[in-house]
Amino acid sequence: MKILYCFLTLIFTTLLLNGQSIGWHLEESDPASSVGISAKALYTDILKDRASSTVVVAVIDSGVDVEHEDLRENVWVNADEIPGNNIDDDGNGYIDDIHGWNFIGGPNGNVHHDTYEATRIYGAWKYKYENANPTQLSKKEKVKYDIYLKCKEEVEQKLNNAKSSLESIENTEAVYMNSLDAIKEALDGKEPTLENLKKIDDNEDRFVGIGKTILLDMIARSEPEINIDTIKHYIKEGIASDKEYYSNKVNYAYNVDFDSRKMVNDNYKDQEERYYGNNDVEGPDASHGTHVAGIIAAVRNNDIGMDGVANNVRIMSVRAVPDGDERDKDVANAIKYAVDNGAQIINMSFGKGFSWNESVVEDAIKYAEKNDVLLVHAAGNDGKNNDTSDNFPNDEYQGKGFLFFKGKEKTYNNWLEVGALSYMNDAEFAAPFSNYGQEDVDIFAPGMEIYSTVPDNGYEAYQGTSMAAPVVAGVAAVLRSYFPSLTAEQVKDILMQSVTPINSEVIVPGTSDEMLPFSSLSVSGGVVNAEKAVELAKSTEGKKKLPKNPGKA
Repeated sequence: MKILYCFLTLIFTTLLLNGQSIGWHLEESDPASSVGISAKALYTDILKDRASSTVVVAVIDSGVDVEHEDLRENVWVNADEIPGNNIDDDGNGYIDDIHGWNFIGGPNGNVHHDTYEATRIYGAWKYKYENANPTQLSKKEKVKYDIYLKCKEEVEQKLNNAKSSLESIENTEAVYMNSLDAIKEALDGKEPTLENLKKIDDNEDRFVGIGKTILLDMIARSEPEINIDTIKHYIKEGIASDKEYYSNKVNYAYNVDFDSRKMVNDNYKDQEERYYGNNDVEGPDASHGTHVAGIIAAVRNNDIGMDGVANNVRIMSVRAVPDGDERDKDVANAIKYAVDNGAQIINMSFGKGFSWNESVVEDAIKYAEKNDVLLVHAAGNDGKNNDTSDNFPNDEYQGKGFLFFKGKEKTYNNWLEVGALSYMNDAEFAAPFSNYGQEDVDIFAPGMEIYSTVPDNGYEAYQGTSMAAPVVAGVAAVLRSYFPSLTAEQVKDILMQSVTPINSEVIVPGTSDEMLPFSSLSVSGGVVNAEKAVELAKSTEGKKKLPKNPGKA
């Protein structure tokens, strides 16, 4: 009964958010309160007399609603492609790629759900290692075997947990529906008033007793109108998202037999294959990607919705992230597509704990580095230390070795790993879910209760390092727009050197009481600061050679 009461309260009690204003992340940086990025005065003060050029930011994500009222003006358009003629007019290998490309779609539709990488590795290697004797494996095979065991443990444990949670939700739903049906029958057409409910004997029927308790609880909380059918509707609605969440885990995420690539119709074994997919850049659920895009580029000062960080920017949607783990082949191709089609910044609000083919992504990152494109990546939401836990993709790669000697570990110069800041101060500055790392997370940015665009002209507040990364990408876009001679590496360095420092101890994300200096949670030790970054950019000599007669941006 206690579980049922808690569940009822969750459904019928209005839960208030913690009261952060729309656009709090753009406010001034004040370590004595919530720390914004000091972007409010950028365009009315320190940049008002400075010319800017349009910057293309690619959003590799679940898709973007390119028709959104607060985004469509700032959506990238491939001017060399004629819409709808089914011809690759610009010869880039992608037909009718007007606003970007979808690498998880095919001739007959789009991938919505997919497995996790751990599931794919477990399923692919099960035949080989299920009955293997580890003492007889080579050193190389032993490494794979250990990964297989980790994946096996994770998949089996989480699949069982998901099945158990789904069964519990379904049982709870059944109890509520049966109880409300029973009390409705017991009322025999009478109104569910306090007087009528007190007359009902609930000692002989468990469901009648539960139903009576539900209605009495609502009366005690002064619910204005009590209609049993309406209550049933709201309970089903309240349960639906949790049911869907765990159903997807059981049917897709941890299902080793599920294969999404039939929809894509590519040759998945060919990890170098590039030309597949379709031009549907929104896909079946663009909520996440649209939210990310809005943080960067929602039209400013139009009295609609909210304001993006950057004001002279175009969003290129590159769809590669399903409900599940993105695949390395798709991520690599998404990066290359963005680079080849003019993106100067790529936002990547995704990540995973295992990688099937890390090398193809590494090659794509190097390609972006060679072409002076900045990559901004979310650190992850597991409350873990990325210095000691895997989070793919990342900025590390193995340098070339010589003969039998392994090459040194290297890092890319065009990569920013972003942790999430909360709106709370003092000990709660770091978002409780954010990954962190003194070596592997570069910088923090606001990532809790960030209000932004969602499909169908909607707006919602989301949280995650997925929201923190586009805040940084937006500031990077400001620098590349107003200081076009800065290279990607220079932009990264400026953002790292101009942070708002937080000189206090904070609760370590993922713990309840462990304290560490905030400065130890990332390389920079602080929070991105747009105003300070612009001031530093003003005094930095750009290393990028600009054309003498630049064309239209």
